[in-house]
Amino acid sequence: MSATPYIHLRLHSEYSITDGIVRLDAAVGRAVACGMPALALTDLANVFGLVKFHSAARSKGIKPLFGCDVFIANEADADRPHRLLLLCRSQRGYLKLCELLSRAYLAPRVRGRAEISRLMLREVGVDGLIALSGAAGGDVGEALLQGHRDQAAERARHWSELFADAFYLEVQRPGLAQQEFLVAATADLAAELGLPLVATHPIQFLDREDFNAHEARVCIAEGYMLGDARRPRLYSEEQYFKSGEEMVELFADLPAALANSVEIARRCNLQLTLGKSYLPDFPTPPGVTLADYLRQQAVAGLEQRLQQLFPDATVRQAERPPYDARLQLETDTIVQMGFPGYFLIVADFINWAKRNGCPVGPGRGSGAGSVVAYALGITDLDPLRYALLFERFLNPERVSMPDFDIDFCQDNRWRV
Repeated sequence: MSATPYIHLRLHSEYSITDGIVRLDAAVGRAVACGMPALALTDLANVFGLVKFHSAARSKGIKPLFGCDVFIANEADADRPHRLLLLCRSQRGYLKLCELLSRAYLAPRVRGRAEISRLMLREVGVDGLIALSGAAGGDVGEALLQGHRDQAAERARHWSELFADAFYLEVQRPGLAQQEFLVAATADLAAELGLPLVATHPIQFLDREDFNAHEARVCIAEGYMLGDARRPRLYSEEQYFKSGEEMVELFADLPAALANSVEIARRCNLQLTLGKSYLPDFPTPPGVTLADYLRQQAVAGLEQRLQQLFPDATVRQAERPPYDARLQLETDTIVQMGFPGYFLIVADFINWAKRNGCPVGPGRGSGAGSVVAYALGITDLDPLRYALLFERFLNPERVSMPDFDIDFCQDNRWRV
C-alpha cells in the first residue's frame, strides 16, 4: 500500500438500488485519478456488484476491498434498525458475510429490509470480518446522540468483544446535523475505551453536481415527490467522492482516524477466483459417490420411462439397446466433465415442483436432447424419438456449465 493519506471505505453504488447512483467503472476511475491504491465497495444489504467491481478495480491496478453496509435488527424498535459496516479481511470473512446476508434475506423482513440479528452473528460467527460502528446510523452513535454515554460505551464494548481486534468506532462529516457533536463524542469514547477510530465518508454519488439526481432516486424509492417540503432529508450534497486531500483537510484534527483507513485497507486481503464454477454438494447415501448415485438414479428412471413408452415387455426388450447405449454415453460424459451433482440438483428441485403443485414445462432448448435428463425427470421429451443430440447440450470439446431452460408455473414458482 502506498503512502496515500486516505482510502475510501464506504461506497454505495448503483447496486444499492435505493440510495446510490455511482457506476462502478466511474468509481474505479475516480480512485485512479485521486491516486488511491485501494477502494471499498459497501452496498446496502447486498454484494450484487462484487464481481463487476473486482474486475474493474483489478484492471486499473486498484486493490478492491469488499464489504457491506448491513441492517442490524433493533429489538427495541423494529422500525428503526441500526447499521454496521462489515469488511472482508479474507475468504473466510467473505463466506461469513454471504451466509449472514443469505439468512437475512430468508428471514421474515420488516418493510422489505434484510436485517441481520445478533443471534445470526453469534451462530454464524464473524471471524474474517472487520466491523465499523456505523457512525450516526449505528447503535453506538444513536446512544451518543441521545446523550446516553454509558449505553454507548456498553454497546461499543459488546462489538469490540464480538469483533476481537477488528472493531473500529467510525466518525463522519457528511454535512448533516449534529455531526460535530457526534464526532467529538465518538472520539472521546474511543479514547476512554482504548478503541481505534476511523474516519469514513459515505459516498452516494460521484460529483457534487449529482446530488439532485441522487435525491430523485431516493424519492422514487421512498414514494416522495422531489418538491415535497415535508419529506425526510437524509443526505447532503457533500456525499460525493472526495479526494484524499479533501478528506485530509476535513479530518485534519484526527490524523490517526485518517491513517486507520489505510490500515484497514492493508488488513483486507480477499482474493477472488473468477471463471471457475462451484456447485453445492448434493447429498448421497453413505458410501455412494456422486457419479455412482447419478448412474443409479438414471438407470432406475430410464426403466420407468421405458415401461411407459413400451408397456409390452417383448417390445420394450427389443427397443431397449439404443436407450441403454445412449444413457451409458451420457453418464460417462457427465461424470468426466464433473457435472453429476448439477444434474442431480436440477432433478431434485424439478421433481419437488411436480410433486408439490407447481407445473413444470416439458423441456426446451438443447437440454431436451439428454436421455439422462429425460430419465431423471428434468425433461419429458424422448430424445431418441425426435433424433435430438446430447452433444448440443454437453460435450467434452466445449467445456462450459450445462444450462437447462426450465419453465415453472408463475403462480407457484416462488415456492420452488
